[in-house]
Amino acid sequence: MEDAHSYVFDYAGVHGQGFFAVFDGHAGREAADWCGQNFHEYMLLTLQANPETTIPDVYNQTFHKVDKSLSKISEDSQGKIHSGCTAVTAFLRIEGADGRQSFLKTPPDSLSTPTLVKDVHDAESDDSRSASGDAAEEQSKRSSPSRLKKALGRFSHASRSPLSTPRSLSPSTSSLEKVPPSSVSTSSQQPPAETPLRRVLYVANAGDARGVLCRGGRALRLTYDHKGTDKQEAKRIMDSGGFVMSGRVNGVLAVTRSLGDSSMKEFVVGAPYTTETELTEDDEMLILACDGIWDVLDDQAACEVVRAISDPQEAAAALVQEATHRYTNDNITVMVIRLKDVPSELKPVTAV
Repeated sequence: MEDAHSYVFDYAGVHGQGFFAVFDGHAGREAADWCGQNFHEYMLLTLQANPETTIPDVYNQTFHKVDKSLSKISEDSQGKIHSGCTAVTAFLRIEGADGRQSFLKTPPDSLSTPTLVKDVHDAESDDSRSASGDAAEEQSKRSSPSRLKKALGRFSHASRSPLSTPRSLSPSTSSLEKVPPSSVSTSSQQPPAETPLRRVLYVANAGDARGVLCRGGRALRLTYDHKGTDKQEAKRIMDSGGFVMSGRVNGVLAVTRSLGDSSMKEFVVGAPYTTETELTEDDEMLILACDGIWDVLDDQAACEVVRAISDPQEAAAALVQEATHRYTNDNITVMVIRLKDVPSELKPVTAV
């Protein structure tokens, strides 16, 4: 397995916020593992250092810093480490009507009852192995006191806007030290009840790891597949002096954007594609997964597999099983974040 994942609840110390990410490694697992351990910390430091900066710009800065750090790792290893990874990350943020961070410090016993849960399931395509390996277990302990499930929290008093669509916010194209772990206070910060709130989902990706939102039963893609087969990306590669052969950059790499891959950084950039989506009552779940899923399942099919499954752990396992049955030939990492309960019309009828 060259994949990694991370998730942080009450991200940046704000109750109800969350950070989620899947990293799909290639040419070794070093880049994916490092991102799983450090990406969320780099983003948190960037958020804290730039409180007035828009989240898409924060994402752009974070991807750039992470990419530079991975290049430094490769340089320090004298070329022994040259791995890279695709990435899909999601930041669920609580905002006021003005788009600014909304929160209020409150004692922990006053936090609202959580109703959002998430889960992650890793598998290898040949045996559909669950995420019980050492790396996955270590990451779960690092990110949450519960191994596979924890509440994010949802505010019933939050205002909801009419149906919104994601906005594409494409960005322009240090010394390496271990970033200290974030210390989220047990007294997390919660938006005040009298403030109109909105939940905004910011998603950023590089490569072909994908994020899909299930909205009212319909799939809404929040990412962009950066592949050599894409005409825009192929043109960018050729304009930079490279070439695309058989859908691969310089005949080698299938993706045109990634983190790491320092030997090809002139062409394979780390600049992310970002979207901003205000969540509504119609939004049911978010799926983050590497290409092992999307090679054999389209967005709508993935939503239909998991839509009626209330437990996100079971939903993630169902996606892995479906992809395996369709003979995916790649490793699989899936993360399912349920945003609301299963619609009543999909719940099984219980005999009286």
